[in-house]
Amino acid sequence: AMYAAKNNGRNCYNYFTQSLQDTAQARRRLTNELRGALNNKQLEVYYQPIIDLQTGLVTKADALLRWHHPEYGFISPLEFIPLAEETGLINNISDWVFRQSSDKAKRWSGQYSNEFQISINLSPMQFKLDNHLFITQWKNHLQKIDLSGQNVAVEITEGLLLNAEPEVIDKLHWLRNAGIQVAIDDFGTGYSSLSYLQKFDIDYLKIDKSFVNNLENNANDITLCGAIILMAHTLGLKVIAEGVETTGQKKILSDAGCDFAQGYLFSRPVPADVFEKILGAESADSGYA
Repeated sequence: AMYAAKNNGRNCYNYFTQSLQDTAQARRRLTNELRGALNNKQLEVYYQPIIDLQTGLVTKADALLRWHHPEYGFISPLEFIPLAEETGLINNISDWVFRQSSDKAKRWSGQYSNEFQISINLSPMQFKLDNHLFITQWKNHLQKIDLSGQNVAVEITEGLLLNAEPEVIDKLHWLRNAGIQVAIDDFGTGYSSLSYLQKFDIDYLKIDKSFVNNLENNANDITLCGAIILMAHTLGLKVIAEGVETTGQKKILSDAGCDFAQGYLFSRPVPADVFEKILGAESADSGYA
């Protein structure tokens, strides 16, 4: 009840009810199940194509984690990722996602394009890991599979870069030295300060889907997306639009000079074997290699 009151903004009260008890027990049960999900092979990395709007080719992929529970079925990342962050499980899970994704980047860059790249979402909690674990293990894995850092990108939030702590700065510097590119996810939904774009070496901005949804009906969103694209290009950054679902949205973004796009118009996130078929079909049609 105390935590419920705090979540409602403090300066209020909340009665302890049976529903709170049920929610707490369900949360505890799900947390316990999550502890064994990785070892029990219930977690899987899906990949969503990222399209080059100039060529129409799939040049990148966004790695997205999925949990297939044997009893509860598909569990939304919005439900289990916060639990993983609170319990510290996110560290092992993120490391596993990195290894899975980099292995796929090695395979697909060799089969289809040397420049093929996979983006991996990193939780702010991951940046609190000891540098030895975060940097050395990742570096060793890239060397082990002989993969260039250019084939991997990491997506972080704007909040991580505001008043960045020394350990965060150290990790960003390591990513840069390793050639791994950095994208700001959900750009425009967080903080208004843009000083970090000059302070840190950022490669991509990802326009949040909330700005893309109404592009065909809202002139303000068109203006806003255009301003983000122009600003990014002026600073030497590329732009990826998320949540593209219609050909109209795609055309508006393309006309505005947006570099890349992802969304249901092109494909939902799919398992690795399905994604590989998408690349194979595209390669056969276009000679993409």
